[in-house]
Amino acid sequence: MFWAAVGLCMLFAARAADRPNLIWIMADDLGYGEVGCYGQKLIQTPRLDRMAAEGMRFTQFYAGSTVCAPSRCILMTGKHLGHCSVRGNGTGPEQALKPGDVTVAEALKKAGYASALIGKWGLGDMRSGCRTGLPQRQGFDYFFGYLNQVHAHNYYPVFLWRNDLQVGLPNVVKTARREYGGFLGGAATKRVAYSHDLFAREALDWIRAHKEEPFFLYLSLTIPHANNEGSALFGNGSEVPDFGPYANKDWPDPDKGHAAMITRMDRDVGRLLDLLRELGLAQRTLVIFTSDNGPHNEARHNIKRFRPSGPLRGIKRDLYEGGIRVPTIAWQPGTVPAGAVSDCVGYFGDLMATACELAGVAPPSGLDSVSLVPALTGHPERQAPHEYLYWEFYERGGARAIRWKNWKAVRPKWHAPLELYDLSRDIGERHNLAAERPELAARLAEMMERAHVDSPEWKAPPPPKSSKTSR
Repeated sequence: MFWAAVGLCMLFAARAADRPNLIWIMADDLGYGEVGCYGQKLIQTPRLDRMAAEGMRFTQFYAGSTVCAPSRCILMTGKHLGHCSVRGNGTGPEQALKPGDVTVAEALKKAGYASALIGKWGLGDMRSGCRTGLPQRQGFDYFFGYLNQVHAHNYYPVFLWRNDLQVGLPNVVKTARREYGGFLGGAATKRVAYSHDLFAREALDWIRAHKEEPFFLYLSLTIPHANNEGSALFGNGSEVPDFGPYANKDWPDPDKGHAAMITRMDRDVGRLLDLLRELGLAQRTLVIFTSDNGPHNEARHNIKRFRPSGPLRGIKRDLYEGGIRVPTIAWQPGTVPAGAVSDCVGYFGDLMATACELAGVAPPSGLDSVSLVPALTGHPERQAPHEYLYWEFYERGGARAIRWKNWKAVRPKWHAPLELYDLSRDIGERHNLAAERPELAARLAEMMERAHVDSPEWKAPPPPKSSKTSR
């Protein structure tokens, strides 16, 4: 009996050792072209560039959405925008995960993983009707950060959440005049504790505390999202303790701040990778860095200076490539090939199937999720493709888009004529081929309609009274 128990313990320990740790680091509103290894010339990102040199850089990886909350919903649940529960940036319970949603954290809990969310959540908060989405009700063992997205605008808040308790901070904040998104936002007049620095420290401490067990860390950073209220109150939404290497640039302060935020984040990604090496965890930990959607223009900075979308068309809130194609780097020495560049077409929803395969558990049913393990391990010939990727958007008259193979169809308004692009030849989506390829356009239009499932909380915009939907 004793030796049987010893054998079971040894088997469990061996299986635990085979399960890699998983760290998902996500910037907020970082553009495809704002990282050096993706072509950025002005903003310094040496640690991310080194991460790409030591790992794999994806060139065709997509966010779940073009704005924050739905992108996070797709990431957590593995369901695309046509039928997931949170499809936009709402103002109430429609922006909270539901009890029936199964998150990556819940799936990994079945395999014995410890899990933490540090940073911005945005899928439920302490308001009535929104608590179903709280991180600890959605599988996370530990949470530190912002629950509400508008609260997360402010890098110097008066409090953050640790699990379900408020942690007071010594900042003083001037509040906005009107509530937005269920929160009265603001900007600090006394800046002491910078939330990003707190998140970086918390992440390193949590890794040290869980180094002996398989873990999943979702490090959801807020850099370089603008403090929209800071832009309105003080004319600068790029909040950062100092301008770093850009202090002497002949640029306006919002431009200096925007660049300094990204370089500060880059430094802390490097600190995390260094810690994994120091603890002997580097070869047992898959780290993926990405952004939740395309770049913003909300900090009063000159967006043309940095060309944040690179060669892509559009920014945040567009369903052209610049709004949804995001920089993505994977790193695991000895497993992810060093210096690799992958053209695998993947998106946020693939985290679920990938994490479940790595952990040795079955993913939930009814997903739009493909495991990226073959691509990550240098076997693109074994990588299963998606049937299609689909997005929809509910602001500014709505929009829809679908990618099928190398073809991309976009309706820039929900009922607008369909535009068709060949991304293999036209990454900038400049040449609309819908009139030249009507049969293909009709096929993608039909796929687009099939991907959308009506929701009582997310109503499709009605068609204009005086026009008809065009293919």
